[in-house]
Amino acid sequence: MRYQQNRMQQLRGFVYAARSRSITRAAAELELSQPSVSLQIQALEQELGTQLFERRGPRIRLTREGEILLDLAMPLVDGVEGLDEAFRSQRDSVTHGAVSIAAGGSTLQYILPPYVKAFVREHPQIDLRLHNVTGKAGLELLRSGDVDFAVGPMLDTPSDIRFYPIITYDPVLITSRDHPLAKRKRITLKDIAEYPLILPPRSQSTFRFVEMVFAEHSLQHEVKLEVGGYDVIVTYVELGLGISIVMSHCLSGKEKLHTVALGNYFPSRSYGLVTRKGRALSPAARLFVDTSFPSIKLEEHLFGHRGRLHTKHGGDKS
Repeated sequence: MRYQQNRMQQLRGFVYAARSRSITRAAAELELSQPSVSLQIQALEQELGTQLFERRGPRIRLTREGEILLDLAMPLVDGVEGLDEAFRSQRDSVTHGAVSIAAGGSTLQYILPPYVKAFVREHPQIDLRLHNVTGKAGLELLRSGDVDFAVGPMLDTPSDIRFYPIITYDPVLITSRDHPLAKRKRITLKDIAEYPLILPPRSQSTFRFVEMVFAEHSLQHEVKLEVGGYDVIVTYVELGLGISIVMSHCLSGKEKLHTVALGNYFPSRSYGLVTRKGRALSPAARLFVDTSFPSIKLEEHLFGHRGRLHTKHGGDKS
């Protein structure tokens, strides 16, 4: 009864015996005892109600029924025995799959496009999914496994998160061209605090970044408008409704603005790859990292590259 309950084991014993024409050799290949293989074959014959081998002492020969069963059973046995290798091959294959990335609006608009374009062009078979989320919402997607990784800046890195810098930008003050600050040769942080600011929503890291610097210098300031999107901020600053502090990557130089580098007061900000500790990346996600950020050194079990890409793009683009 024990052998009847394991049809695949019975078929393995039968196929190995049929190939080697010997129950003894089949048992050796399967690392089983000869009586065990004999019992498997006998149980199979009893279940099917037929004789599968003609037995002549130690030698065996397939009957017609045995030949029919061998044709049916070999693909099954070969398939099961090759399952591990086939699974690893499919799992590690990058001929298909999807990459899900969480990133804020500015990262999606100003930083990721060249990487995404190059990846899609080189690997059109990979489904790329970009989620426009920032801050805590992005981390929630990362922790829940709904995205493979995130890309963006981080002020504080939680204990379960790893941050790998990719590129660094400098903070820049932007004003309208006829603003009083545009006429000054030297601008202090105290000067900036005297005018209303236009910033991204306080849920975004840029708002907290600016607030942190003013607090460190014990300066009171007014945030007049909170608006999403750096394009919108630029528009309102051009209209003279306030001033703003943005990262240099958000400016093309074609805006009708006066810009001043603020490296003396605001530290540069790094945008990078954000992963969850202990979670392996999918083959498609690893491929994106390899293609886009080849010098990043991820945790060994996530990705085995060594080195780090950390380029600096910044400066006054007026």
